[in-house]
Amino acid sequence: MAHTFEELVGMQRAADTANAQVQQLRDQYGPPTQYEWTETQTATYETAWRAWRDLARDLQAAVTEYAREQGQARNEAEADVKKHARHPE
Repeated sequence: MAHTFEELVGMQRAADTANAQVQQLRDQYGPPTQYEWTETQTATYETAWRAWRDLARDLQAAVTEYAREQGQARNEAEADVKKHARHPE
């Protein structure tokens, strides 16, 4: 499925938001090797981590396809997407 640049930027923002949620939970719960997490905490963290992983995976595939279609280096396309997602002007 072809994606527009704007769609990729939206996907990056969603992945960034999911990553922030994972980081927030990790900070809130503490390192699992130092603190015993409850079953609910573990399930919540794993769900958030899977969501982030899936969004990031889908984004990577879409950026690769977009770069190929545009005749652009993949790393350049990724950098452009991240720049626009994180620092909109």
